[in-house]
Amino acid sequence: MTDTTTAASVTLEGYLAPVPDEIEAHDLPVEGTLPPELTGRYFRNGPNPRPGEAARHWFTGHGMLHGIRLRDGRAEWYRNRWVRTKALEGATMVGPDGTFDRSVGVANTHVVEHAGRIMALVESSFPTVVTPDLATVGPCDFDGRLTTAMTAHPKVDPATGELHFFGYGVMPPFVTYHRLTASGELCVSAEIEVPGPTMMHDFAITDSHAVFLDLPMTFSFERLATGMPYGYDEAYGARIGVMPLTTPGVVTWFDVDPGYVFHVGNAHTDASGRIVVDGARYSPADTVAMWDDLGSDPSGLAADAAATGAARYHRWVLDPATGKATETALDDRAVEFPTVDDALVGRGARYRYAVSQERGTAGIVKIDLDAGTVTEHALGTGTVAGEAVFVPSAAPGRAEDDGWLLTITTTRDGTASDLLVLDATDVAAAPVATVTLPRGVPAGFHGSWIDDASVGD
Repeated sequence: MTDTTTAASVTLEGYLAPVPDEIEAHDLPVEGTLPPELTGRYFRNGPNPRPGEAARHWFTGHGMLHGIRLRDGRAEWYRNRWVRTKALEGATMVGPDGTFDRSVGVANTHVVEHAGRIMALVESSFPTVVTPDLATVGPCDFDGRLTTAMTAHPKVDPATGELHFFGYGVMPPFVTYHRLTASGELCVSAEIEVPGPTMMHDFAITDSHAVFLDLPMTFSFERLATGMPYGYDEAYGARIGVMPLTTPGVVTWFDVDPGYVFHVGNAHTDASGRIVVDGARYSPADTVAMWDDLGSDPSGLAADAAATGAARYHRWVLDPATGKATETALDDRAVEFPTVDDALVGRGARYRYAVSQERGTAGIVKIDLDAGTVTEHALGTGTVAGEAVFVPSAAPGRAEDDGWLLTITTTRDGTASDLLVLDATDVAAAPVATVTLPRGVPAGFHGSWIDDASVGD
């Protein structure tokens, strides 16, 4: 058994340093030309402790949303706002009697829209609803039907409009699958049986399955006192579960090589009925190194990722006919935060987009799974990149990669940030547009493009 723990606090410096306040700026400078089709908002979430508040772990700071409003070829505004959760107000999730209040959480990991509702997410609690202007509405339990936490990585089926998600916890039921209708009503909940309290950060769907990653990152009360209660435990085992959407809770498990996956790129069912899953996989050694760095020196993690603690792009093919999994490493460069065209979630898709970090040099990469090639938009050693979100063009019959990638970049010293707009058909080219933001935006986690058709003006 390998056990990793965290110190009582970590130092967040440079591009991870939290900002001390909320600001707003209008008519942002733009270099290049913003495509007029980009009419909406790009929101990005991440942890941001308040001034004077010690960070026990990079993952645990209060959620802060950064938003840029684009319309008619202009960058109308930037603003940043803390998500005003109960935790920000000083409430704690665990009561004196040991019960959990899932309406308390830091809402610091993702921000998504579904059925006109914008939700800031963290995997330990209920979602927190916010407005298109980043004001906080409050926690949401879908009319009392949600009784578990909600993952920060829900998946929308592009054909049905349903939102699939799950919640995990430290007490039984350890994992529960949920489904929202296209109109936002919780319609399905089913327990997924796993051996113990595992940290299940992401999952996948196909057109007919939900796919669960039951991997050896587990909870212990001994670690809880150190700040981050999860650590790598290879003795737990590693497997991927496939659940038909028609039989919620009925899962077939496939043993896989140990390691850890924070983020899935996509999944689909192939012509032979096999389930194909891809994502950024850490080997056991890389998992331990990454986890130690996150808990002690997260500011140095990206610079050292090429040597240790790096995820590599990976594919699993799960064959129901044989009960076996086949695993393939697709590329040897360090990548994280894989994304895909939302219109192809759960379907066969040629391209993935990801953040690359090699020997301190950052970039946005386009992975062509059909050709087996990777193209990079290099950013150099002085800049770090955030997750790249694909926004499709409105061209009739468009190609899969006809659209743009939006990402926030930050200088390594944390003093300046841009919103980059890249041509997804040619990611290596100069940016289509660069929006200069009025402050350095700390490196964070995940974001979404929310067009005006979803939430209005």
